[in-house]
Amino acid sequence: MLGADQGHTTTPLDGSRLRVGVVQARFNQGITNMLAEACMGELKRMGVATEHITHLTVPGALEVPSALQWLARSGRFDALVALGCIIRGETYHFELVANESGAGVTRVALDSGLPIANAILTTENIGQAVVRQIDKGRDAARVAVEMALLKEHLS
Repeated sequence: MLGADQGHTTTPLDGSRLRVGVVQARFNQGITNMLAEACMGELKRMGVATEHITHLTVPGALEVPSALQWLARSGRFDALVALGCIIRGETYHFELVANESGAGVTRVALDSGLPIANAILTTENIGQAVVRQIDKGRDAARVAVEMALLKEHLS
């Protein structure tokens, strides 16, 4: 049985039967490359075969939901992962991008019924992003696999 107990799954996560799509925004690429590397490394550690991981890049966080939607509509995936990094600037643009990308990812997940782990970082500065890039990439992989297995269990 899968479940959460103080933030941890009660059984090891086995992704060996899963197909996972990863959509990475290229904006703030130094951060998003590390997110992607950590995410894909964790997927492989959980048994997701390299040939069952599809990795796409898009220009920025606002384009991530569209790519997720295309992957979801393909019917080829058990879970998806959204990766990006939005760093606060001096204008309202940060709020717009953060809010709209987050809402878009959630909408695709709810409309498609496909688990989507959202690891689009929203930080005040580059330092906060650097501190989070590895852990959040790994967390996204674990969330995607856990939710795909939960969905499979409930079906």
